[in-house]
Amino acid sequence: MSLINTKIKPFKTTGYRNGAFVDVTEADLAGKWNVVFFYPADFTFVCPTELSDLQGIYAELQGMGVEVYSVSRDSHFVHKAWHETSPEVGTLTYTMLGDVQGVITENFDNMRPESGLSDRSTYVIDPDGVIQYLETTPEGVGRKADELLRKIKALQYVRNHPGEVCPAKWEEGDETLTPSFDLVGKI
Repeated sequence: MSLINTKIKPFKTTGYRNGAFVDVTEADLAGKWNVVFFYPADFTFVCPTELSDLQGIYAELQGMGVEVYSVSRDSHFVHKAWHETSPEVGTLTYTMLGDVQGVITENFDNMRPESGLSDRSTYVIDPDGVIQYLETTPEGVGRKADELLRKIKALQYVRNHPGEVCPAKWEEGDETLTPSFDLVGKI
């Protein structure tokens, strides 16, 4: 069953952000767009490249009213240690959520049962707490932040322009489509 168009479930955890431990619940995600960016584990190989790439667009996302939370099954203590020792992870300014108990990972149906780790998955949640987008890639394939940025722009456009949709390869400023009976078979 897809989680698209479902509300996020309650959670409470501690994360690491900008040199401090912070408590975070699902209520902190309310009223704004959010990216929940799962990765398998700290001190791994593909994960720091993805997290750093996401940091590269973080300021632009914030300007669009989007907050970012990375999540792994590691604790907030391990996130702090990784942040202090990895050149790539040390640049992160968004919140790294700990999920030792696996509550968040289970809430997002993102647990790999054979390992107990999170899948490499991205969820975009709208201001109403509804999941609008999800993507899961295999273990060895990293995600690209610029593509996520494009998709968030499309999601926000569609939310703000009811009745319009964004075709393949849509970029901000491109033409959209208005589905109608007369458009059937004309594309």
